[in-house]
Amino acid sequence: MLAILITLAAGASAIGWILSQSWRDRRRRNKIRAKPFPKEWRTILKKRMPYFRSLPSDLQLQLKKHIQVFLAEKQFVGCDGLEIDDEIRVTIAAQACLLLLNRQTDYYPNLRQILVYPSAFIVRQQQRDANGLEWHSQRLLAGESWGQGKVVLSWQNTLDDAADPADGRNVVIHEFAHQLDQEAGDANGAPRLGEFNAYPVWSQVLGQEFAKLQAQAARGEPSLFSYYGATNPAEFFAVISEVFFEQPQQMKADYPELYQELSRFYRLDPLNWQ
Repeated sequence: MLAILITLAAGASAIGWILSQSWRDRRRRNKIRAKPFPKEWRTILKKRMPYFRSLPSDLQLQLKKHIQVFLAEKQFVGCDGLEIDDEIRVTIAAQACLLLLNRQTDYYPNLRQILVYPSAFIVRQQQRDANGLEWHSQRLLAGESWGQGKVVLSWQNTLDDAADPADGRNVVIHEFAHQLDQEAGDANGAPRLGEFNAYPVWSQVLGQEFAKLQAQAARGEPSLFSYYGATNPAEFFAVISEVFFEQPQQMKADYPELYQELSRFYRLDPLNWQ
């Protein structure tokens, strides 16, 4: 009996600590949101993020508050000699926080650092095949999302993608969609949907369109989505998230069920921003 009581007391203590920590986080974040949004940051938004100008005023306000919290909590690290300044921080934070609008959010809780390279960076990989042979490869990337609390971005690609908000490509949206996916565990194209009964439809719609993209890629047929989305379900989710925010009109016309699923997940309808 004593052991049971000790276990219950320990469990209650742990729950109490979690609730206390959650309350402290909310209080701290509310204080951050209550601060005026720096004028210099607003200038950066207007210069670097065309999305901002098209957002309704209530979403503009939400976005600014999210940016304030994001920048207070996440560390930016410059790589290959890149010096981090407010232009880099605000430009990246604004696009990352676009994915958090209208949603309950803990601000990418697994994320601690954003590593920023001046331009596309080389990733070297070492793998061992089934026969025990090791082989090495390298890839030139614009971004990566790690499960160990890091996102890696190319600043030049970030700027190029942000400058054209209608080309269907955005490396920040892509990598932070992965971060949302990874909140539920390993990235697999099934982020936390909020309701358990939402998963069957999500799986059916996204699975069907993923298979279609794989077939199009195999035959070399044109698609609204990059063939990179045919790599696996996690990349498919990230790729269609880019298109959802950047080419909503065409996506809704060509893929209405897919658009509806993403609109339900993100709780946004970018068509209203046109």
